[in-house]
Amino acid sequence: MKIHVLGSAAGGGFPQWNCNCRNCAGVRNGSVRTRARTQSSIAVSPDGVDWVLFNASPDLLAQIKSFAPLQPGRSLRDTGIRAIVLMDGQIDHTTGLLMLREGKPLEIHCTRMVHEDLTHGNPLFRVLGHYCGVDWKPVELEGSGTFAVGAVADLEFTAVALKSKAAPYSPHRDHPHPGDNIGVRVRDRRTGRSLFYAPGLAEIEPHLRPLMEEADCVMVDGTFYTDDEMVQLGISKKRGSDIGHLAQSGPGGMIEALRPLRASRKILIHINNTNPILDEDSPERAAVEAAGIEVSYDGMDIEL
Repeated sequence: MKIHVLGSAAGGGFPQWNCNCRNCAGVRNGSVRTRARTQSSIAVSPDGVDWVLFNASPDLLAQIKSFAPLQPGRSLRDTGIRAIVLMDGQIDHTTGLLMLREGKPLEIHCTRMVHEDLTHGNPLFRVLGHYCGVDWKPVELEGSGTFAVGAVADLEFTAVALKSKAAPYSPHRDHPHPGDNIGVRVRDRRTGRSLFYAPGLAEIEPHLRPLMEEADCVMVDGTFYTDDEMVQLGISKKRGSDIGHLAQSGPGGMIEALRPLRASRKILIHINNTNPILDEDSPERAAVEAAGIEVSYDGMDIEL
């Protein structure tokens, strides 16, 4: 199984267009050793030819331009994207769907809650109905949560509900429902090796631990280093936990959760522009790496 990181930043990208924090200013003027990042998305393939896109960020066209396997190569109008799995209904994970409107109906796998939000609260699916159309494949959380994507039969997908929040535009933003956010295990049927992917994660719930412990690669929420990161910078009055993200540091944080896992690759993705781990010379980056955890970047490739 091949995994390609198309984008590794949280909403707004890095640097964020209107932000002059130390990280954003540093990447612009070269005073911080770091690299620019687009908004988070990955692509997964069993063979390097047919790919499943996880989320569709506003930066999707630039991401396709940077990754040849997604570009047309077999016919006059073509793409390596065979299907799209949406982890949630956030605008930084769905706006890119509009960039795919010139093609065939989009095969989109998502939960009923996300489908409802993208049909009514933020009617992207209804808009796309006037262009390419949407071939919706429901992701059910009851039972095993396992679903298939026909074009990549060698891969098995299993969805699990996550404790997080629906998008701000959702009618039930402050009343979470199962299916607002999911994590997905992708298992290669040929080798048994697996990826657990959860770019939005507020808590390591008991039902997630077996999936994370069994996975060969764990790629999870890297939004904030501390829960009060944006509060301390004077950017927001909200903590990371208020908007559905588990910080890396502190008791019960992501570093503590990832450190004992057997996975050969433990990777943070969806990294906010304020997060000090973006500075490759920071003590926070050193602490993450000392725990055997990697910080994702655009163009990162993993093979399982």
